[in-house]
Amino acid sequence: MAKLFGTDGVRGLANGVLTAELALDLSVSAAHVLAERGSFSGHRPTAVVGRDTRISGQFLEAAVVAGLASAGVDVLLLGEIPTPGVAYLTGALGADLGVMLSASHNAMPDNGIKFLSRGGVKLDDTIEDAIEARLEEPWHRPTAGDVGRVRTHTTAIEEYAAHLDSTLTRPLDGLRVVLDCAHGAASVAGPTALRNAGAEVIAICADPDGLNINDGCGSTYLGVLQAAVLEHGADVGFALDGDADRCLAVDAAGQVVDGDQILAILALALRDRGVLHQDTVVATVMSNLGFVQAMTAAGITVVQTAVGDRYVLEEMKQSGHNLGGEQSGHVILSEFATTGDGILTALQVLDRMAATGSTIAELAAVMVRLPQVLVNVPGVDKARTHADEVLAAAVAEAEAELGETGRILLRPSGTEPLVRVMVEAASAATAQQVADRLAAVVRERLTL
Repeated sequence: MAKLFGTDGVRGLANGVLTAELALDLSVSAAHVLAERGSFSGHRPTAVVGRDTRISGQFLEAAVVAGLASAGVDVLLLGEIPTPGVAYLTGALGADLGVMLSASHNAMPDNGIKFLSRGGVKLDDTIEDAIEARLEEPWHRPTAGDVGRVRTHTTAIEEYAAHLDSTLTRPLDGLRVVLDCAHGAASVAGPTALRNAGAEVIAICADPDGLNINDGCGSTYLGVLQAAVLEHGADVGFALDGDADRCLAVDAAGQVVDGDQILAILALALRDRGVLHQDTVVATVMSNLGFVQAMTAAGITVVQTAVGDRYVLEEMKQSGHNLGGEQSGHVILSEFATTGDGILTALQVLDRMAATGSTIAELAAVMVRLPQVLVNVPGVDKARTHADEVLAAAVAEAEAELGETGRILLRPSGTEPLVRVMVEAASAATAQQVADRLAAVVRERLTL
């Protein structure tokens, strides 16, 4: 059987790859593994369960709840809430386990399951492997009063939004903001938090119907946000993804401000407040060279990890650094959150704008992005990416051509059946040419 857990939980076609049976079995296995590792020691365990707005989340939620309760775990239902909201409430409510049902930025037919341990921290690889290994094993089932109870936690959104607003250093009065909620999990929480902080909020794509999540909107389709910012004369726009753990921005002129630029803005904000740990920020190997150059010029060290916010978080925990993120818009501010949080990111950028009186365009100008091209090659055997000698030779040849003026990264996706070819170069034309050439080699060598 192929490995179930990717870089961000278990994800796939709902009722195809990710069935009710699998969701139930995963929940039972997770309860057993965490219990045996002492996570439930000495008390009756409790789990919180949240979901995004996909219609498939309804039956998957029922399956997860059935699995947990049958294993003797009490369950608090949080309803439709962002992934970072589940992470926060796992810690705030003292839960032993958090479960989020979401496929993040993927299209509506997909769904996923993410497990969080006590404190709202993503499970490490060894625990996920143990959960997978224990699927469908025989087990002793509790009966009578030992089965779990299920309740609804009705104030989840209010508590989460209040936490987000508590992170600000000043009101956001006078700032007009467009917020693209991707018809997803932040459709209520996002506008609520920004409005409570004093901002004037124009919420778009905030009418989920179970089918329209990420449909031509959100952080993967910024055109809707760009048009809305210009239409409403807003100071800034922010786009979230389906589970609101990532955030990208648009300035008043409709220009995109990506995750690297947002990370640079926040790094300087924390440094200026004297709270950026060891004047260091954690990023991934996908970060634009312009980001690294800007941070170096500002006296800030950049530590780079493998792609995936879980690896950024692992490095932050290991080293004690309090800021990290990805170009895709996952930003982790560990003083306030245990995972990427798109609403928190937007609030912190707005806080910096309010503190400095600067526009987001002025703040983002601290770095100059080198042209970067990303080509996704689907339908290939991604496991052979780094073993194919012909592909390796093609990469080496291209790297020699670029020299110190560019960079190449071939990366198998952790959540989808494809290989990502990323090229940075001194010009967009060169980057595109090299990326297309290497993508062709990937197709030729690795097609299934």
